[in-house]
Amino acid sequence: MYRIAVIPGDGTGPEVVAEGLKVLKAASEKYHFKYQLEHYDLGGERYLRTGETLPDSVLDELRRMDAIYLGAIGHPEVKPGILEKGILLRIRFELDQYINLRPVKLYPGVETPLKDKGPEDIDFVVVRENTEGAYTGAGGVFKKGTPDEIAIQEAIHTRKGVERCIRFAFDLSRKRNKEKKVTLCGKTNVLTYAFDLWERTFKEVGKEYEDIETDYAHVDAICMWMVKNPEWFDVIVTDNMFGDIITDLGAIIQGGLGIAAGGNINPNGVSMFEPIGGSAPKYTGKGVVSPLAAISALQMMLDHLGEREAARGVEEAIMKVVSRDVKSLSAGKMGYSTSEVGDLVVRYIHEGYTRGLG
Repeated sequence: MYRIAVIPGDGTGPEVVAEGLKVLKAASEKYHFKYQLEHYDLGGERYLRTGETLPDSVLDELRRMDAIYLGAIGHPEVKPGILEKGILLRIRFELDQYINLRPVKLYPGVETPLKDKGPEDIDFVVVRENTEGAYTGAGGVFKKGTPDEIAIQEAIHTRKGVERCIRFAFDLSRKRNKEKKVTLCGKTNVLTYAFDLWERTFKEVGKEYEDIETDYAHVDAICMWMVKNPEWFDVIVTDNMFGDIITDLGAIIQGGLGIAAGGNINPNGVSMFEPIGGSAPKYTGKGVVSPLAAISALQMMLDHLGEREAARGVEEAIMKVVSRDVKSLSAGKMGYSTSEVGDLVVRYIHEGYTRGLG
């Protein structure tokens, strides 16, 4: 019996989460596992109503869950940063979800903006350190609002945080058993203190994984090669800030925010899974956004929980939807409503679509 916290959140979050939960029910019936849901109304509406972001009592409840399923956080009437720091970052930090895991995988039938590239070329994972770097909030301002204003934003990197992230990346490459290569993404020529630590740790840990090839590239080169030669990559490991940036590029080359999902992982604790597209408030209530990113996040959650057969079944159902049914993953251009796409995934799960896409 899995206890799953559900945070639908803001904007289109509740719409896509509803489709994910529809798929979760179908998967549990097909693959015979049980779950219990706990819903939480965290997000912009609650903040505007009560002034609360994430109460301590709710955080304590989240600690006791097996996983967290998140829709989106972001409200047009709430100043940027309040909800993101008060909910998203606090959950990541307090629950020590030190890995942000972002698969970048192009499915057959999904368009990529990369010329002459297909599913055989775009299949890698970005492992982003998720609890350190520039996101810790260290720094401050002096003489704010004056011509002499000073703003300092500090990035904090620890040996412990860097090493556990790098080890996760090597273990993941071994588990994927594809190219078996881990690429460190950094900026050693400019950020000499931080990425000296990353590079030394990367080389030391790499010696323990003789079966894994290692590589290094500056973040600007990574961006170029993700566009020109995405087939070069198996697992990319990087810090919080660079990971935040290159995973958005990864989302676009795999077909856009309509299908891109991610996980905030604590390998020994509670992990949180979400579509990465944001709340998209202009589409709220219209039933035009793709739920496949939220359903892909659900698939990641099932895999993390150990329900690997169910996760494969959900992924194969998604693959059939994008190869046979939807015209586009862009809002309003799918040829189906949000709920109809969810219904298609459910139908293919019940049909037991596990024999490939031939």
